[in-house]
Amino acid sequence: MVKRVAIIGAGNSGLTATKCCLDEGLEPVCFERSDDVGGLWNYQDKATNQKASIYKSVIINTSKEMMCFSDFPIPAHYPNYMHNSKIIEYFRLYAKHFDLLKYIRFKHNVCSMKKRADFSSSGQWDVVTRDGEDNLESAIFDAVLVCTGHHSDPNLPLNCFPGIEKFSGQYMHSKEYKDPGAFEGKRVIVIGIGNSGGDLAVEISRHAKQVFLSTRRGSWILNRVGQNGIPVDVYFSTRFNVLIQNMLPVSVLTWLVERKLNERFNHANYGLQPKHRYVSQHPMVNDDLPNRILSGTLLVKPNVKQFTETAAIFEDGTVEEDIDVVIFATGYTFCFPFLDEVVKVKNNQVSLYKYVFPP
Repeated sequence: MVKRVAIIGAGNSGLTATKCCLDEGLEPVCFERSDDVGGLWNYQDKATNQKASIYKSVIINTSKEMMCFSDFPIPAHYPNYMHNSKIIEYFRLYAKHFDLLKYIRFKHNVCSMKKRADFSSSGQWDVVTRDGEDNLESAIFDAVLVCTGHHSDPNLPLNCFPGIEKFSGQYMHSKEYKDPGAFEGKRVIVIGIGNSGGDLAVEISRHAKQVFLSTRRGSWILNRVGQNGIPVDVYFSTRFNVLIQNMLPVSVLTWLVERKLNERFNHANYGLQPKHRYVSQHPMVNDDLPNRILSGTLLVKPNVKQFTETAAIFEDGTVEEDIDVVIFATGYTFCFPFLDEVVKVKNNQVSLYKYVFPP
């Protein structure tokens, strides 16, 4: 008898999971809460709760040579670093090519999944879903693959910023950001120096009166364009460079990479010198940040110590008055509300064997 597999989410992982199940002779049923494939890369004009959201201009940080599926290359005429509209188009092409759409139930939200009473012998699950017309349906599956990602629930650490409750301006999470038009002529603070924080600070700085990028620890900055003009991730993955990476001690390799990055621009001179080594945190991928700092439209500041009604006081004692907007690019938390009894998240950490299987 063919095993039935429930797949939650029709994004990148959900699509490939559906195809792999078919390759193995299984019967996949993919539940997708929206009306299209693509997950995170399915751009919408407004951010909604419990759904990933991207801004209008976002371009992926991984080159097409490194991100494409091995059995379905990205079309040759697509750019090396794709705009989000090209990525969603690629996922649609993938789904169509492997005839996956007939296995996807769009506008179906998974409400719960529980082990059946005879789970110890059958390994089966009861999965309850709700369709777009608010109808509930229960079905039995032999396995479940959770492919929901972790960019849905914003982390908004307001308790770490005394006085934010008195701040008279606007504050928001980066998930709500869509385009820079609303920040024309304003003074904006972006808190957080991950990829989203860097992207938003750079883009808004072309429209705002002044942008301040606030960081606790600094960051190493990578350029998308590597040596000889090839994508940086392709350059680091050549046979020669991989051989060197495998031969050298981590400490030496780290020193070489940091030296190379500082040759492009000295991070300390730009207020970006990290407190950590290159291998300790994800670097930021941003081509324009140093240029915006040089032009003065973007200023790098330390962590915000306190807010007043109209100002921000930073940990170095400096004060910036007349702040209009604060954007928290402070990442995301994640949870699995439909399977809390199976997988528990504690302090944004989850215990999974091989990062996949519940213990």
